Amino acid sequence: MKVRLSRRHFLAGMAATGLSLRVPALLANTPSEVLTRAIPSTGESLPLIGMGTWRTFNVGGDQKLMAQRTEVLKTFFDLGGTLVDSSPMYGSADAVMGQALTALAARDRVFAATKIWTGDEGATREQAERSRRKWQVPHFDLLQVHNLLGWEGHLETLKAMKAEGDVRYIGITTSHGRRHRDFERLMESEPLDFVQLTYNLLDREVEERLLPLARERGIAVIVNRPFQGGSLFRRFDSEPLPPWAAEVGCKNWAEFFLKYVVSHPSVTCVIPATSRVDHMRENMGVLHGQLPDSSQRERMARYVRNL
Repeated sequence: MKVRLSRRHFLAGMAATGLSLRVPALLANTPSEVLTRAIPSTGESLPLIGMGTWRTFNVGGDQKLMAQRTEVLKTFFDLGGTLVDSSPMYGSADAVMGQALTALAARDRVFAATKIWTGDEGATREQAERSRRKWQVPHFDLLQVHNLLGWEGHLETLKAMKAEGDVRYIGITTSHGRRHRDFERLMESEPLDFVQLTYNLLDREVEERLLPLARERGIAVIVNRPFQGGSLFRRFDSEPLPPWAAEVGCKNWAEFFLKYVVSHPSVTCVIPATSRVDHMRENMGVLHGQLPDSSQRERMARYVRNL
């Protein structure tokens, strides 16, 4: 069933959960310095930690949940984040994001990234426009072909849209470690600004070819599933952090998992998804302090392998 999201009801739900809508509170606590990495095709900087919306922002018309997700987004912005990634695949996530951005008056704070996900290769512009209206943004910063579905037609249209100024960056995505050969071929042959792929302490196949290729070709890398869909916490949360965790600036497992990913020199941004403010604060802690060097990264991987 299609849910129509009423702004009046949405704001009432936010008030019921105690979420402040005062814009100065959103802007006042933004850190002056966070760890960033440049998008190779332009040199524009992005904070190393972004935000995904898979599952977490698909809350339909539930006003209480929508207000809570808006608080999560507010925390993300307050702590220096900019890139938010979504997809038409994610149910009501696009519409909920639009309501949250409006409530926070934060359209000028977001690096808006979404995907084209349809088998109709002639529907690229139509789907992008539907998503844009749901987000309530003037344009998307990044449009990506989701899991390479219909990539030939969609990518040609996206290249034209970029040339016409309708989108700033274009890219392709894969998840769960799928279709890496096809991915590699497109990275070698197409003028991509971004690729999005799965990478975490247990799923490291992309270290062999895709990450070095991105560096070689000057393509920005967004990492999805850095917590392996939450399974890394289920597997390791009861285990102690290594006694040397402070040497790589890690106070909790979230920082440990994320710092391993973002310290790879080919990675531009990682997009963990969460529905909780406290977890968002843990994720955003990675934007400050040191990152592990290559020898420390290997030590981190070895520690997890041996648990």
